[in-house]
Amino acid sequence: MQLLLPDVQIQIRRATLALCRTLAWAPVNEFTLTTASRRADIMALCQDDSFACIEIKSGPRDFLSDLKWPEYRVWCDRLYFAVSEDFPLSLLPDDVGIIVAAVGNLSSGIIGECAIVREATETRLAPARRRTLTRNFARTAALRLSGLEDPAITASLRATLRAD
Repeated sequence: MQLLLPDVQIQIRRATLALCRTLAWAPVNEFTLTTASRRADIMALCQDDSFACIEIKSGPRDFLSDLKWPEYRVWCDRLYFAVSEDFPLSLLPDDVGIIVAAVGNLSSGIIGECAIVREATETRLAPARRRTLTRNFARTAALRLSGLEDPAITASLRATLRAD
């Protein structure tokens, strides 16, 4: 049975997050960039304090219909695409990194293997942009962590903020 595209995306995400942890990168899912209308699938703080933006593409149609990913380049040091092993890699630009994930049976619960098959071209962030990004990254990660530690307080705070 062939997986549906949302299932493929979930498997690629899980495998990519596992790879990030293996590399000692600190990943944050669905990271909102300063331009609030843009959200990176995964933003990772790497061991060398650089930022890697990882866009997950479930298939060629997903990649070809996405017109916003070029805007992410200015918000990271390296841009990667995470795709399944059957994705036609020739569609991807030459200067982006490529992460390939093995996609299998969801019912197994096993996270597929994942590897960086091409490193991204590095373009260092400007110091002011790095400061802004680091602050936003730390704030997002801290707020999500505190929400996990006490979901009742988080729900109460959200309700209060909506009332104001």
